[in-house]
Amino acid sequence: MAQTRKPDHTDHVRAVAADARAPATSLVAASWRRSLALHGLDPAEHRLPETLDAAGLAAHREAMGGLVSVAQPVLDRLFQSVGDAGCCVLLTDRHGVAIERRGAPNDDDTFQSWRLWPGGVWSEEREGTNGIGTCLAESRPLIIQRDQHFHSRNTGLTCIDAPIFDHLGQLAGALDVSSARRDMTPGMAGLIAGALAEAARTIETLNFNQAFPDARIVLAASADKAGVSLLAVDRHDLVVGATRQARLAFAITDERIAAQLPAGDLLSAAPASTPGDLVDAERGAIRRALARADGNVSAAARSLGISRATLHRKLNRLGLH
Repeated sequence: MAQTRKPDHTDHVRAVAADARAPATSLVAASWRRSLALHGLDPAEHRLPETLDAAGLAAHREAMGGLVSVAQPVLDRLFQSVGDAGCCVLLTDRHGVAIERRGAPNDDDTFQSWRLWPGGVWSEEREGTNGIGTCLAESRPLIIQRDQHFHSRNTGLTCIDAPIFDHLGQLAGALDVSSARRDMTPGMAGLIAGALAEAARTIETLNFNQAFPDARIVLAASADKAGVSLLAVDRHDLVVGATRQARLAFAITDERIAAQLPAGDLLSAAPASTPGDLVDAERGAIRRALARADGNVSAAARSLGISRATLHRKLNRLGLH
């Protein structure tokens, strides 16, 4: 009696991608379908990922601006946490081009052979389902483990990724931790994912602070705690910048910012009963300023960096007398 051949990775990818119902229930299946139908990729393709030359890499690095520089110490700390587990750390741009890398010298040959190296192009359009490319395509954190990759040649990798958004709330790149070791368990990958998500938020915060050096940075409470919710407010109490999470939480758009959006409008819309929200934070800051100024409104306004008229409007809105 003939034995039934067990489907290989390529057969499995094609079968799942052909099932119109699968993408609705699985992020991986949806990515496999995009890779096959939209990007025209072949899961059996043995070609290695594209690697940019020095000039191409320099151009992509320059396009990321100051984010690359503020990320340096964060990448160092993240690698210190995961390097002993045989992982490398990559910072990519929004096109999936690896810009910065941290890794142990003993593992360099391994990761270079995978093209997990500066200049390597890991977009979903080029490489199909993979941690970096699919994270960028989905704009959310994820883990792509071994045979969840689209290409058979990438099934030796486990990739843990989180998106990074710039000071304008736009997708700027991805932070990646990759491992080629077989002992990378789902539990270990989950622990690394937590550290990586925190590192990504730190990079976003540092980049936001750098982008608005003359503004007052206000931390806003986020209901889902999924990102860094920050506002940059000028001396006239107008919002001049907002992180992606703040934009989502308060429906902030570039158009609203350009139209001179008062921070007070956002504060008054926030539920005052939420612990640690912006209203409570602002009320506390004003009370402290008035206490230090012995109740002198003009002196308190100067210490807060706003006009006396603006402070009076805040006092009325917050019910402070």
